[in-house]
Amino acid sequence: MSDVPDRVGVIGGGRMGAGIAQAFLLAGARVEVVEAGDEAAEAARGRVAEGLEESARRGKLTGDVADVLARLSLVDSPAQLAGGTGLVVEAVPEWADLKVAVLTAAEAVLGPDAVLATNTSSLSITELAAALQRPARFLGMHFFNPVPASKLVEVVVAPETAEDVVTATRGWVRALGKTDVVVRDSPGFASSRLGVLLGLEAIRMLEEGVADAEAIDAAMELGYRHPMGPLRSTDLVGLDVRLAIAEHLAGTLGERFSPPQLLRDKVAAGELGRKTGRGFHDYAQD
Repeated sequence: MSDVPDRVGVIGGGRMGAGIAQAFLLAGARVEVVEAGDEAAEAARGRVAEGLEESARRGKLTGDVADVLARLSLVDSPAQLAGGTGLVVEAVPEWADLKVAVLTAAEAVLGPDAVLATNTSSLSITELAAALQRPARFLGMHFFNPVPASKLVEVVVAPETAEDVVTATRGWVRALGKTDVVVRDSPGFASSRLGVLLGLEAIRMLEEGVADAEAIDAAMELGYRHPMGPLRSTDLVGLDVRLAIAEHLAGTLGERFSPPQLLRDKVAAGELGRKTGRGFHDYAQD
């Protein structure tokens, strides 16, 4: 099994970024999380600390939480990433312009052998790579929510990605205790393309009154042994995130990914899933 890099940067300290940071901390890396502003930085630190404490309760952490957390630092911008960082994973929202801005800023301070990765679930790796000076050192590392519990990482390869970068990244994924699947850069890759299509059809069924949300999810959980039904999965991902991905895929792959009106209405109403307490299910008392 390969070791993870000694120093890892994570750009973005939200739910996904904090989970990615936690995974690398548990694997022994020193991790810098980029999050602008004191309030956002402290919130990111809190998410990582809470995740580590949960890992300790589950017996997944060797040693003391405080000792692991001591290897975490917060910086304001990609330009402040430490020298010698071997891997930077970008985990900011799914806006291409934002991703390009932080990726190019990170690349400018990284050494020539460092690997730069994006956690996008649908944007083109090839198009993001076109903005970089060293596209051969860039690829997708698509983690899944919640990162600590999820076993899968999609390694998304663009035409210019160097083979040694792919090999190293696959080793790092395995060092995290996860399984890698390598996919060619294509809209939605493998997981989002299939997962979003199933989720959208479940929303259409709910919209048409075929069954209620509990029944639709139970049909997939019990009938097909899915660990989570497509509507609960959408709630976990975030209805706003799923809407953005669906709109992107509709523009690249066609009308079968067109978002149902019910999804648009719920996003407009602020019912975004678990993070707001209500989506296709009610989480107010969870």
